[in-house]
Amino acid sequence: MSAVHENEARRRQRLRYQIRLKAHGRPRLSVFRSGKHIYAQVIDDTAGRTLAAASSLDAGLRTELKTGADKAAAAAVGKLVAERAKEAGVTQVVFDRGAYMYHGRVKALAEAARESGLDF
Repeated sequence: MSAVHENEARRRQRLRYQIRLKAHGRPRLSVFRSGKHIYAQVIDDTAGRTLAAASSLDAGLRTELKTGADKAAAAAVGKLVAERAKEAGVTQVVFDRGAYMYHGRVKALAEAARESGLDF
């Protein structure tokens, strides 16, 4: 494993530890971004299952988005995952940004999810 990957893994583990401490039983809103798309999941870690998920690959979003790798796509995914989480009965989550900085697409997704009713 290269030094860059080791640092990312260390950051991810450190963040997950802090999330576990502060979650108090709330599900986790996890974000993954690739070069072409962005994905979000609401995960119940105690049961080990996904409660809601959305990505820029979803059929409804794919047709209306220019690309899956910009802030507009991230905002649309954030709004969609918040709607699906509310349908599943989840209103409060803990935000898991992974090893990514809270900036750009990750920030756009988080703000759109907050505006759509998720509390974190």
